[in-house]
Order: sequence, then structure tokens, then C-alpha cells
Amino acid sequence: MQHMASVRSLLLNASYEPMRIVSWQKALVLWFQDKVEILEYHSAFARSVHLRFKLPSVLRLKNYVRPRLNHAVRFCRENVYIRDNYTCQYCGTKFSAKQLTLDHVVPASQNGPKNWTNVVSACRDCNQRKANRTPRTANMPLLNEPRAPSWLPTLELEISEDHVPPDWAPYLRLKAG
Repeated sequence: MQHMASVRSLLLNASYEPMRIVSWQKALVLWFQDKVEILEYHSAFARSVHLRFKLPSVLRLKNYVRPRLNHAVRFCRENVYIRDNYTCQYCGTKFSAKQLTLDHVVPASQNGPKNWTNVVSACRDCNQRKANRTPRTANMPLLNEPRAPSWLPTLELEISEDHVPPDWAPYLRLKAG
């Protein structure tokens, strides 16, 4: 049985093009709003007091949404991990999203902003070692200067091919191994 926090849904445009990966909660909201049709299901269920819902695995929008090419990439935990290639920006080790944390380059306690240029992916050990210091005072130089990406993260970056749910494969253009 999958842990509920790890249950994700592949969202397709009306044209069946992969758009993004959403949480199971967002998938159910889209379905309740009648904005999507469910093409595939997970084996997991969400339960309310009186009802239970099989969690969507693959959803397709009922109306085509034109992809926006020239807009800023949303700042969020997942997109920081994608920008940093799931790699700790201090030790250079690659981790899964569950093993990573976000680190403020200039600590929040020192009025460091929560934005693209001040937040990086860090493993728990490095984050704790750096503590409430800047990389310079902690003698922990960053591998890359944090920048706001000018590109939209692609599905290939959001998921690793060896962890693609089998029911997503027909909807993704995966490279042959």
C-alpha cells in the first residue's frame, strides 16, 4: 500500500499531453470541480466520514489549456528541488525529495528572503551543520549560485524514469532504456 503523502497524479491536457504532476488532493479537487476526467486510478483510497474515493492516478483536463511559455516559474519546494536537480547544494550528493530540505542561504532569522535567489536544496546533515549561518561563516560554499529559473520544469525532471508508476508510462514519452 502506498503512503498517502507519496500518492501523486499525472495531469494531462485535453490533448493528452502531460502537463504536470499534482497531489492526490489537487486531483480530487479538479475532479469534484468537474474539470477533469479520470483515466487511471491508484489502488489507494481517500476516506471521508461517509464516503471513500479511489485516488486518481492519471487525469485529463476536459478543456484544452494553452501552455504559457513566458511566465515566471512558481517558487515552491518541488521546483527548487527540480532546479537543483535533487542535489544538496553543499555536499553535492543527490537525494530523493523526502531526504531533502530547503535551506535559506542568508538565514530567515537574519531577514533572508524566501525566494529563488536565497533558497537552495540541502540534505538534512548539511542543513543542520550550516545551522543559522551564511555559507561563508559556516565555511560551506554553495555548488551553484541560486537563481530564478527562466524555464518551466519538465515532467522528465519531476520524475525519475525508474519510479514512474506503470499506468503513467503510456502517457509519457519516455526514452528507451
